Amino acid sequence: MNFWNNPVQFISQWLTGVFAGWGMADWVASLLIQLIGVVVLASMMMVIDIFLVWVERKVVARFQDRLGPNRVGPFGLIQPFADIIKLLIKEDITPDGADRVVYNLAPIMSLMSVLLLWAIVPLAPVIFGVDLNVGALYIIAAGAIGTLSIIMAAWASNNKYALIGAFRQVAVLVSFEVPMIATLLIPTILARSMGMNDIVQAQDVWYILVVPLAAIIFMITAIAELGRTPFDLNEAESEIVAGFHIEYTGMKFGLFYAGELLHAFTFGGFWAILFLGGYRLFGLENLGPLVAAVILFAKALFGYWIIMWIKYTLLRIRIDHMLAFNWKFLTPLAFVLLMVVALMNAILPHNNMLVYVAGMLLSNILLGWIVIEILRVHSRRERERVEGKNQMIEVAHR
Repeated sequence: MNFWNNPVQFISQWLTGVFAGWGMADWVASLLIQLIGVVVLASMMMVIDIFLVWVERKVVARFQDRLGPNRVGPFGLIQPFADIIKLLIKEDITPDGADRVVYNLAPIMSLMSVLLLWAIVPLAPVIFGVDLNVGALYIIAAGAIGTLSIIMAAWASNNKYALIGAFRQVAVLVSFEVPMIATLLIPTILARSMGMNDIVQAQDVWYILVVPLAAIIFMITAIAELGRTPFDLNEAESEIVAGFHIEYTGMKFGLFYAGELLHAFTFGGFWAILFLGGYRLFGLENLGPLVAAVILFAKALFGYWIIMWIKYTLLRIRIDHMLAFNWKFLTPLAFVLLMVVALMNAILPHNNMLVYVAGMLLSNILLGWIVIEILRVHSRRERERVEGKNQMIEVAHR
C-alpha cells in the first residue's frame, strides 16, 4: 500500500507488523495503535491551538489598527510559546472554600470536550477517527461537555461572579441549542445521513448555495454556544469582572483560553463540513488525502475568521435581548426553514440537480425576504411606540 494513498492505514499496518514481531497479542496491538492515534490527533490539535493564539492576536490587531505580536520571533510567531512559559511559571492559586477536585477538573474537561469533537471530523475520505452514523447528534452531545466544565468551574470556585457567569451560560445553552439542532437536521435531510463523511460526500453542490439561511443560523448558534461576542455574557468583564474563570490562574486559565480558541476553530470546521463541502474542492481532494486535509483546514480557518470578524465588530447584547432574539426570532425561523427544506426536498426532482438547487435556493431567498419584511414592520411599530412614549414624557414634563 502506498503511504500517500492512505497514510493512516499504512502506518497502522506497519505498527501491527512491528507489534506482531514483538509477540504482542492482536487485541493489545489494536488497542495500542488506537491510543497512539488519539495521542497524535490530540497533539496535532494542541499545536494548531498554539498557532490560533498567534492568529487571533494578529487579526484583532488588524481590526483595531495595531501591529499585534511582532517582537518574539519572526512576525511574532514565538510569542505564543513565551505566553505558555509565563502561564506555567505563574503561581497556582486555589481559593478558600473551593471544591478542589471539581475546581481542578473543570479546565481539563473544557479542553477535553473540544478534542472529543475531532473524533468524528473527516479530514479526508480515508482519514477520520470514527465514521459515526449519528455524527450530527454527537456534535451537540460532546459540545455540551464544555458548558458542563463552565458550570463546574463556577460552582467549585465559591465565587458569586463566577456563578452568575455559569448561570448565564446555561441559559444560552438551553436556548440556542434548539435552533442549532434544527439546522443540523437540514444537511441530514439533504444528505439522508447524520454521518459527517456522508454529508461531505453528498455535497456535489455546497449546501451553503442550497440552504444559505441554514448556514447563517448555524453560525449564529455556534457563536452563542462558544460564548463569544456578542453572546459573551458568561465572562462579561464590564459586568461580572471575568465571569466563570475569575478564580483561575496560570495554566488552568490557559486551558480555558486554549479550549475557547480550539472550540471556535472546531465549529469553523463543522461549518465547513456541513455547508462548504468539507474536504472537497473542485476535485483537488483526489490528489491525495493530505491535500484533502489541507483543504478542510483552510475552510475551517475561514469559518474561524468569520467568528473572529463578528467578535471584534459587534457589541455585547443584554441577556434579555439575547434570549428574546432566540426564542422569538431564531428558533421559529429555524423550524420554519426546516419544514420548508423538508417540503421542497420531497417535491423537487433529485435527478435534475439544476432544478433542485434552484428550487431550494429560491425557497430560502423567499423565506429570507418574508422574514426581512416582518422585521421591518416590527421595527417600525417599535420605533413608533418608543417615539410616542417619549412624546408623552415631554408633555408630562411641560
